[in-house]
Amino acid sequence: MTDLPKTGHPEALGGEAGSGNPLNRRLGVSQVVFMVVAAAAPLGLVAGGVPLAFAVSGSPGMPLYFALSTVMLLIFAVGFTQMAGRVRNAGAFYAYVQAGLGRIPGLSAATLALFSYTLLLVGVNAYVGVATSNVIERYADVGSPWWMWAFVSLGIIAFLGYRDIELSAKVLGAVLVLETLLLLVMDFGILGHGGAHGLTAEPLSPSIVGNGSLGLGVMFAIFGFIGFEATAVFRNETKDPDVTVPRATYVAILMIGVFYSFTVWAIVVGVGVESVTGAAKADPEGLVLTLARSYVGSVWADVMQVLLITSQFACVLAFHNVVTRYQFALSRSGALPEPLGVVHPRHRAPSSSSVVASAVASVTTLVVVALDLDPIGDLYTWFSGAATLGVVLLMAATSLAVIGYFRRAGDQQSVWRTSVAPAVAFLGLACVVYLMVANFPLLVGTTGGAWVIGGCVALSAVVGAVQALVLRARRPAVYERI
Repeated sequence: MTDLPKTGHPEALGGEAGSGNPLNRRLGVSQVVFMVVAAAAPLGLVAGGVPLAFAVSGSPGMPLYFALSTVMLLIFAVGFTQMAGRVRNAGAFYAYVQAGLGRIPGLSAATLALFSYTLLLVGVNAYVGVATSNVIERYADVGSPWWMWAFVSLGIIAFLGYRDIELSAKVLGAVLVLETLLLLVMDFGILGHGGAHGLTAEPLSPSIVGNGSLGLGVMFAIFGFIGFEATAVFRNETKDPDVTVPRATYVAILMIGVFYSFTVWAIVVGVGVESVTGAAKADPEGLVLTLARSYVGSVWADVMQVLLITSQFACVLAFHNVVTRYQFALSRSGALPEPLGVVHPRHRAPSSSSVVASAVASVTTLVVVALDLDPIGDLYTWFSGAATLGVVLLMAATSLAVIGYFRRAGDQQSVWRTSVAPAVAFLGLACVVYLMVANFPLLVGTTGGAWVIGGCVALSAVVGAVQALVLRARRPAVYERI
């Protein structure tokens, strides 16, 4: 049996070409996992996203949706990690789609990925601004606009993103440990008191699926995992990418899935199965803090409210790092301007790409402020919904790419890893896409708004395809490098 071809230009691997400086390659499994799980923002999602999920979906079955999403993404990871060992490029989704389906779909996936993660960066950062403004008003009795703190957050992220990736990893790791401990104490406090009406497995029962909107429930559950593929995005900065990427991917999915399923189940138990959706609609921002205050104590709830800011900040920083490295990989392949692929000589990081990512996020936030959009009801909800749709589409395309890549290679590999698991993942993800699209008007509030936002997601993919066609016609040498 012969080895399958491994793809990836030298300039996409170590960072030497075109810059004279290699990227810092010292990240281990735990550091990559910290950065990926931090992107899930455990405290931020539980305190902000989960109540919104209950309110919008109208279903108390969110624990089941998180559990099902975990299983589906573990199956997806089988093909994803198989590709990570063959396509040695930090472009992750776009690199795998290109290798399996061709350059035009590949560049289309790249622009869709950049668009989706930029939306997440801006949307979650708006939440940081609101959370900071609320905390200052509560404890200092001083009112301040959310956008001021959103720009402060972007400034700090620009500082960290410009520097060595290990600095970001340390910040994200410290925040992740603190917020996880806070939530676990609340979880066990709820269970220790027996919840509102006793412990029950009803939120995990398949019979609960019919309650509320299945599509929106699944969408919010998948949203909790977004960013896990960054294990491959950081491959150029790991000690041993062929070992680190697969291990970190499985560990991250399991950690996120088990933790969220357990914590969200505890929330339902704490409020009551029959009451949780109504309570979430009445007070989505205060639901979890009220639970912590009731079952653990007011001091604990106050600490959680303060750390909610750092949790969401860590999430924004993680997304900033993902956008930066997508741009860096695309620049090295010739699809984006060459300066984005320069490695800083001292920080050994894609600092130029980081500056551009910060600038784009800042300008987008300025536009949002000028349009006077609601930072939570409009910006956070719409952007996270659109980005989730984009990422699920990328995962579905990646599953097809795995099958195409290994079939063309004509080598005898594990049928489970290269055909069966990717096919099962594709079918599951295609169903998720259908459910999300069918329920998008409920998320946005209007059918017209859903068409506009969904159209922007589609347009971002079309832009990449058009760029690929232009490169093929006018710059064939660059097109061949992609």
